[in-house]
Amino acid sequence: MKPSLSEQTAAEQMIRSETFGLTTRAGWRDYIEITKPGINKSNLIATFAGYFVAAEMMELDFLKLFLTLLGTALTIAGSCVLNNFIDRDIDPLMERTKDRPVADGRIKPAIALRYGLTLALSGLMVLAAGVNYLTALIALSGLFVYIFIYTIWLKRSSTLNTVVGGMSGAVPPMVGWVAVTSSVDLNAWALFLVLFMWQPPHFFALAMRRSEDYRAAGIPMLPVVKGFHETKKQTLLFTALLLPSSLILFYTGALGQFYLAVALVLGGIYIALSIRGFFVKDDKQWANQMFFYSLIYLTAILLAMVADVLISDLIPAI
Repeated sequence: MKPSLSEQTAAEQMIRSETFGLTTRAGWRDYIEITKPGINKSNLIATFAGYFVAAEMMELDFLKLFLTLLGTALTIAGSCVLNNFIDRDIDPLMERTKDRPVADGRIKPAIALRYGLTLALSGLMVLAAGVNYLTALIALSGLFVYIFIYTIWLKRSSTLNTVVGGMSGAVPPMVGWVAVTSSVDLNAWALFLVLFMWQPPHFFALAMRRSEDYRAAGIPMLPVVKGFHETKKQTLLFTALLLPSSLILFYTGALGQFYLAVALVLGGIYIALSIRGFFVKDDKQWANQMFFYSLIYLTAILLAMVADVLISDLIPAI
């Protein structure tokens, strides 16, 4: 009797798992890799920017800053490990993710689950005990959206996954601000809004670059379901919304003219690149350009926040 497709798949997975169990052991680099250090680094820069803008240079509490960054790093690391644990069934189907330690079998799922929970809970405890409860609550909300709303639910069911999931990626600068002020005010939301509007264009570009991977894994990313043209339209929408969103911090008085100038230039370039997408012949090349510019934009806008505070403290007349 010929085995069913599901039985064949199960058998293949068992053989694969047994093979890895006999021949491959996780190294310390694997345990670092599943925390997604690149993502963590960019989020910590955002957290630091939010903290620095709120505290200003002469009022920094370095112990609280350290605890804020440590708690945030542990929480994000734990979230990323849990993401690896949950996505272990679809990661092997994509070229970009097939070699991740959990998907590849180097780290057992049960170990990844305990590791992720330990990191995340440790981070939340650091924030609650060492910073303030509101900061821990905001970090917890980001973790909840990333794990339950994005990873478990929307990533596998809706093209809204990137937009709604972006809420979790917008939390870090708000964490930094609230760590200092112990309140969620307009400036905290303005910081959140900059990162929230930045997320869709960034991930739309990534999804276009890896559209075949996502199609193979059955993940309903926008370019896969609705095509590149619709993705370009939504990219333009969010880059257009990002520009005024980034200016709120100037109008609230949190940041000054240096930041305003940088935000206008960076936002203008982003919008121009988005419009250019409708006239290019090579969509993948344009997506590459958009993806890499999104990284430049994020780094530059966060550094501009910090630089503006330094400039205003060192040269009050500016």
